[in-house]
Amino acid sequence: MGEASPRQEPDPASTGRSSFNQARELLDMIKFEHTVFALPFAFLGALGAAQGIPPLRTILWILAAMVGARTAAMTFNRLVDADVDAENPRTASRALPAGRVSRAGAMTLMGAGIVLFGVAAGALGPLTWILSPLALVIILGYSLCKRFTSWAHLALGLALSGAPLGAWIAVSGRIEAPALWLSGGVLAWTAGFDILYALQDQDYDRSKGLHSVPARLGTGGALALSRAFHLLALAAWAMFNVQMGSHVVAWAGWATVATMLAREQWLVRGGDLSRIDQAFFTLNSLVGLVFFLGHVLEWWLSRSLLAPI
Repeated sequence: MGEASPRQEPDPASTGRSSFNQARELLDMIKFEHTVFALPFAFLGALGAAQGIPPLRTILWILAAMVGARTAAMTFNRLVDADVDAENPRTASRALPAGRVSRAGAMTLMGAGIVLFGVAAGALGPLTWILSPLALVIILGYSLCKRFTSWAHLALGLALSGAPLGAWIAVSGRIEAPALWLSGGVLAWTAGFDILYALQDQDYDRSKGLHSVPARLGTGGALALSRAFHLLALAAWAMFNVQMGSHVVAWAGWATVATMLAREQWLVRGGDLSRIDQAFFTLNSLVGLVFFLGHVLEWWLSRSLLAPI
């Protein structure tokens, strides 16, 4: 009998690179960096409820809840849409349908996100803990909506609107009118930009029996409805400013956001999608940040100017 060949030991460096690449692909799959869309609104909800800077512990748990919720929601979305994404030329190269990420890895990531969200919700108070199952139903259920309704965009808006409302509850322990106006604005703003993003897939959605506003109303109707939602968002955020007794700086932030949303709509006028990335990703990633900074700067100036000499 021939001599047995020695067993090949795994290369630790290669294993480490493989684990790193898998983690990187998972984060890219859920577009982790897009957490910035709703995070400033969550912090603004906390700032408004506290009428100042909340305790660091609260801020950190709000951040943890946001990261957990979005990680769970986006991973679930990629899992349930894997078959659809594989058939769509625009999304076939995504990590899950392309095989760069395993379903087991994605499910593990989703489970970790759910656990993190649950722990954070419990740490933030009894009401956030009680409402956390409902929040999970909303943020996960959004991914199934396009299979039976054209208004999935509103479901996504409802999911993101929970960020400022939940943060407000975490600080104040109750639901108050300014929080509802702030959250309502997030709902309408999200629905508006998601309709624009769905313009890319309206023909594919129709061919596969999937539902969206563009697939139902066409390009012209979708653009008109998106503009209406963005006007509603601006009206809701204006009411938030009124309720908070805002002055010049916060209103300047609101006006800047209005200009940005007008620019977003201008970029896709007539259904031109050549600059959809600038309209969807670049501008929308700044909307919440600008509105938040306007209120933070006003809060800081009011205390600096009124501070005793």
